[in-house]
Amino acid sequence: MNKSIYAGNHSFTVEQAAAADPKPGEVRLRVAFCGICGTDMHIFHGKMDARVKPPQTVGHEMSGVIEALGEGVAGWKPGERVTVRPLLSCGSCAACRAGFGHVCMNLNFLGIDSPGAFQQAWNVPARLLHRLPPGLALDHGALIEPIAVACHDVRRARLAAGEKAVVLGAGPIGLFVALVARARGAEVVVVELDEKRRAFAASLGFRVLASGDGVPADVDAWTGGIGADAVFECTAAPACALLMARLPRVRGRVVVVGIYSQPAPVDLKQLFWREVEILGARVYEAADFDEAITLAAEGSLPLEKMISARLPLSSIQSGFESAGTGMKTLIQCDAIA
Repeated sequence: MNKSIYAGNHSFTVEQAAAADPKPGEVRLRVAFCGICGTDMHIFHGKMDARVKPPQTVGHEMSGVIEALGEGVAGWKPGERVTVRPLLSCGSCAACRAGFGHVCMNLNFLGIDSPGAFQQAWNVPARLLHRLPPGLALDHGALIEPIAVACHDVRRARLAAGEKAVVLGAGPIGLFVALVARARGAEVVVVELDEKRRAFAASLGFRVLASGDGVPADVDAWTGGIGADAVFECTAAPACALLMARLPRVRGRVVVVGIYSQPAPVDLKQLFWREVEILGARVYEAADFDEAITLAAEGSLPLEKMISARLPLSSIQSGFESAGTGMKTLIQCDAIA
């Protein structure tokens, strides 16, 4: 089988390797598609080499078909179409004992801390599988993981139908947050600096504001001077860390989605003055994957529009080199019908 190897220094190679038999409790998957995400791009740019430890196969936004079962695996059979929730928790740390294994203190994030899905055959624990419905195409199935991120973010905000939400950032995650929020019945405004991304967000039917000093006044006008019920900060840009506190209503909610590598200034007076809640949102839980699959299967999300390119595994290097120019680049690891 073919597998890609992140070799460090902005470099991928594709190698031949024998498919390993699944261990007890594992399944071997034939990977159909795997998406390139922002974390993968950080890996590509060498910012996570200490954690990834190249040479290594990476990737975690995937869809595929079960090929073989390891000893003791029940409830699954070869040929079933699945995606993987790529979080392997320890089960014994304080977070796991409290029921929050997705933020395990010893988390093994498959595709980062251990081998990932940019390969034809991938062995994973069976307990991490989620079934894909028959009517959902496998390329669209590879979008379930980022949709699940958005489902978790929106759930953390306790967003209700009829509420007004502002999404800062029109990258893939920001737009998935906006799409999930809209699917839940919220009114959504998207704020974005880049003109092309603003145009794309508008093509999805969103009201779009250009990032800048005028945003608070625009949000005030949109909400009748009340402020947004929820704000999602999806950029990890210091300017947006300052902006996010100026947009919510009294006792509104701010959800921090973007991953800040350095501390950023926050307008604490605004948070204090209006008793605003600020919430962290990291990855997802099993319920978020279930909701993402339901939304994808309903056909209410414009999944095809969110896919910018589909490239074969042999072109993974060029896929990473061009991934930042669109929404979601998918790597086809195996031509599964």
